[in-house]
Amino acid sequence: MGIWEAILLAASLCADCLAVSLCSGVTLRSVRWREILGVAFAFAVIQAGLLLIGWAFGYLFVGLVEKISHVIAFLLLLYVGGSMLIEGIRGEEEIRDLNGWRNVLLGGLATSIDALAVGISQSMSGTDWSGFLPLLVAVFAITALSVVIGLRSGRAIGSRFGRWAEIFGGLVLIGIGVSVLV
Repeated sequence: MGIWEAILLAASLCADCLAVSLCSGVTLRSVRWREILGVAFAFAVIQAGLLLIGWAFGYLFVGLVEKISHVIAFLLLLYVGGSMLIEGIRGEEEIRDLNGWRNVLLGGLATSIDALAVGISQSMSGTDWSGFLPLLVAVFAITALSVVIGLRSGRAIGSRFGRWAEIFGGLVLIGIGVSVLV
């Protein structure tokens, strides 16, 4: 796989990460760089890690992952998006978005199931380590960058539109989850 193919594939894999972090950034009241970088690093490690696991063990998981990956992604996105939607409607002060490591891990997993499937497909197509490494590096870097951009941009939107932006963000995440099933 060439570098441009790796970059394009990585960008398409992290579109969900950008959407989740943008929607979650809407709910943040204050954002420090240390927190942003921690969330970005967690998402990048999860995304790249599942890609690597898929590549390394592709022949073991191919039947299972292809059949249920969309259901797993849907349920995780439904949970995260539904939580945001309910709390936006209720106007609760304590927000369940990417505040807290449990929600970061759920968000990271929800957006990375497709990376596992891509890793499996890379393995099954015979991609060796030298062909896989550029993709792995690109996925890590672009995922981290997309989360930073999403959280910062979402924060700006959230400070302007507040609760309504949170409701919209929850609906978008649920919509992404539903589109995974279709």
